[in-house]
Amino acid sequence: MQSRKSLLRAHIIALVLDADEIVNAKRSMKHAEVVIARRAVEEGRGLVVIVNKMDLLRGKNKSSSYEQILEAVQQEIQTIIPQVTGIPVVFISALEGRGRTTVLHQVIDTYEKWCTRLSTARLNRWLKKVMSRHSWKDQAAQPKIKYFTQVKARPPTFVAFVSGKTKLSDTDIRFLTKSLKDDFDLGGIPIRIMQRAIAKKDAGGSSKSSHPIGRVTERIKSDKRDRGDLVESKA
Repeated sequence: MQSRKSLLRAHIIALVLDADEIVNAKRSMKHAEVVIARRAVEEGRGLVVIVNKMDLLRGKNKSSSYEQILEAVQQEIQTIIPQVTGIPVVFISALEGRGRTTVLHQVIDTYEKWCTRLSTARLNRWLKKVMSRHSWKDQAAQPKIKYFTQVKARPPTFVAFVSGKTKLSDTDIRFLTKSLKDDFDLGGIPIRIMQRAIAKKDAGGSSKSSHPIGRVTERIKSDKRDRGDLVESKA
């Protein structure tokens, strides 16, 4: 409980791993470290992974271990947190003071991405291009996204306004998320995409939604500081 409270007070989580333990173990992360990494992403925090004690891996018999750690850590992070790609990994030696500046720069870079805000006009120009790149199995059933907007930052959270009865599938959401990361350099941080149905007008002129996706299909997990960033309007 205390660790969760500490995590919620943080903007960026620095997860420190022991290089010597990684070499001698089958996995690069312990259970507690996996829990912290997953919880950081679930709570929408930025994550930077730091591998310490790299000074122990130098020498003629240690060069292969260094390369092994580089690959093992990145692969395991992608396995336990597949929804977030590009999480930065920094290798340091606290004993020698090596890598401290790199850690600081990486934390600042991750924080700036976490605070990113994109204008609606820019997003809709992007949407027009990105939708033409997506291959739809059934063109007739293709979801029609009328417009796309960002409703909050920390982490970047977007809403796709969809018309018609077809809503975005999990595959569509993953495609849009990956495209946002690639096109706007947002790799390494959580991104949330929600969807709303555009209300249709009935014969009497009143608006009504023809599909239950008129409500946000994914709730934003947010701490008290971020609640002011998003005011949900009720139709």
